[in-house]
Amino acid sequence: MSRLGFSSYRVDIRQCCTTDPPPLDFVWPGFLAGTVGTLFAPGATSKSFWALQAALAVAAGVDTVGIAPGRTGRVVYLAAEDPQNVLHHRLRAITLGKGLSEADVERAQEKIDLLSVVGAGLDVGDTEQRNGLIEDCKDARLIIIDTISRAHRLDENSNGEMARLLMWLEVIARQTGAAILFLHHISKFASRAGDSGDQFAARGAGALTDNARMGSALSKITSDEAGHLIDRDMGAVMPIGPDDRARYVRMSIPKNNYSAPIPDRWYRRDAGGVLTPVDLTNAEKIVEIKKGAQAYAEASGRGTGEEEDLSWLK
Repeated sequence: MSRLGFSSYRVDIRQCCTTDPPPLDFVWPGFLAGTVGTLFAPGATSKSFWALQAALAVAAGVDTVGIAPGRTGRVVYLAAEDPQNVLHHRLRAITLGKGLSEADVERAQEKIDLLSVVGAGLDVGDTEQRNGLIEDCKDARLIIIDTISRAHRLDENSNGEMARLLMWLEVIARQTGAAILFLHHISKFASRAGDSGDQFAARGAGALTDNARMGSALSKITSDEAGHLIDRDMGAVMPIGPDDRARYVRMSIPKNNYSAPIPDRWYRRDAGGVLTPVDLTNAEKIVEIKKGAQAYAEASGRGTGEEEDLSWLK
């Protein structure tokens, strides 16, 4: 290992203490440029759709997942799980489902390098490959690795080896200035326990999420939540229920090192798996509002005195 040169890494304390710092450059809220973050989720929760839609938001300014990117820029997406024909289906579903214009598509074509690297032997631990990535991503704003388990040859249950993997990703982020988002699966234990939104739910060694500077999660709606939450965007008046439960996922950010806590966000999985941000309303709040309206109407002499049947809530 070469000597660590102080001049290259030394922080000027006097300057930091006596001048105002420039604003932090967030790719989207909570995700700082030049750092490494993760999105982990169980299988079949549309995490790859979320990542593709986020790539479109950052590259083309077409924000269909509500991430509010700080500014647009080039995106490099390394699809290590899915072949080109699957990516074709997903992009077509997003285009039709979200009504992307011809101009949107042209901006995406220009600003996104979407690489299907299934079977290409992607390995960020290989010095030649890593240097090549750094060179090819010099002007990138965001690099997405889908998924991280297909981008190395280390033992993901070893904290030491996963710390080394994160160090390699940090080298790429530092030398390119890009934020790196790697997708990952959760453990079977966390999946069975229903803890998929917890920071420690990610599969493998804790260093994977401990060393990442931003940790986000997609998790399926629980049975209890589905029994009390209503999708008003769909014009529903009843809770989601068990039949539609598979369509709803929650985005949470259990680890966030550089900004204030960020509220959870709900998504509905629409045709083809495309994600749509939704505001889910607690049924009990609706009942309280309706009861209050009924009481007011009766007190003011404008009501019929008949109460609405709210037994479905129980």
